[in-house]
Amino acid sequence: MEKRQLGKSDLYLSEIGLGCMSLPTDQLMANKIIQLALDNGINYFDTADLYNKGENEKIVGNALKNNRKDIILGTKVGNRTNETGEGWTWDASKKWITTAVHESLKRLQTDYIDVYQLHGGTMEDDVDEVIDTMESLKKDGLIREYGISSIRPNVIDRFLSKSNAVSVMMQYSLLDRRPEEWFSLLEKNEVSLLTRGTLAKGLLTPEGISRANKTDEYLSYSKGELIETIENLQSLDKPLNSIALQYVLQSKVTGSMIIGASSSQQLLETIHAYKQQVSVCILDKVSEFTKQDVYKEHRV
Repeated sequence: MEKRQLGKSDLYLSEIGLGCMSLPTDQLMANKIIQLALDNGINYFDTADLYNKGENEKIVGNALKNNRKDIILGTKVGNRTNETGEGWTWDASKKWITTAVHESLKRLQTDYIDVYQLHGGTMEDDVDEVIDTMESLKKDGLIREYGISSIRPNVIDRFLSKSNAVSVMMQYSLLDRRPEEWFSLLEKNEVSLLTRGTLAKGLLTPEGISRANKTDEYLSYSKGELIETIENLQSLDKPLNSIALQYVLQSKVTGSMIIGASSSQQLLETIHAYKQQVSVCILDKVSEFTKQDVYKEHRV
C-alpha cells in the first residue's frame, strides 16, 4: 500500500488508515481485523480516549503492542467522560490534556503517541494554552506530532495559524465535499487531511441504493436527490467504493483515509476497492454528479 507524508512531519501514513472505533469489543475478533490490516500494508491506526470510555484504546493497545515500532498510532483528547460514566463534557485545558495523555499511554501500552489530535474545539478554548500543551508533550517525547479533528472552519483556521499542527481530520467524501473549500488553507500551512466518512455510511458502496432507500436524507441531499446521485455514480464503469476512495485520494492534501471496519470482510472489501484503478475521466465526471457544498456555520 502506498504511503503519504503527514504534513511537514517525518511520518508516512498508509493511504488507508484503520478507524478503530468500529472494532468489535471482543479482543480476539479485533485482533484478526488489525492483523489483516497489518498484512495488507496499513500502518496507521486511529482511536480516541472517548471511544467506548477508553476501552477501544485498550483493545488497540493489546492488539498492536508487539508491532509498535512498525505502526503509526493516533488518538484524540478533549472529550472528558463525566464522573458518572454517562456522557462527557468538553475540556481543552492544559491540566486535562496532560492528565489524559498519560491515561491514553497506559491504555495503549506505549511510551509515545505518534499523532495526538484535539478531538473538536471551540472559539472559547484558550488556543494558546492548548498549543503550548501540545508542544510541551512533544518536547517531553510523549507525542511525536499533533493535529485537530474538527469541521469548524474558524476553529481550524485559528489553530493552524498559531501552531505547528500537521493534520486536520474532517468528514470528506463524494457526498460531503465541504472541506474542498479549505484545501488551499491546508496547503498553505503544510497540513495533511485525514478523512473520515469517506464511504458516507455505506452509501458509496455497492449497497448504496439499498441504504439510500432506508435513508430520509443525507446532509443537503433529499432522499430523491441521494438515490439519483448514487444511480448516476453506479452507472460508471467502476465499483462505487473504488470511485469514492480514489476521488478522495486524488487531492494532494489527503494524507490518509480513515476507514472503519467491524469485520474482516468489510476491511477486505475496502482494500480490494482501493486496489482498483479509476481513470481521471471518471473522477472528473463524478464531480459533476455531486454537490460542492460549503460550511454555512463557524465561518472564519
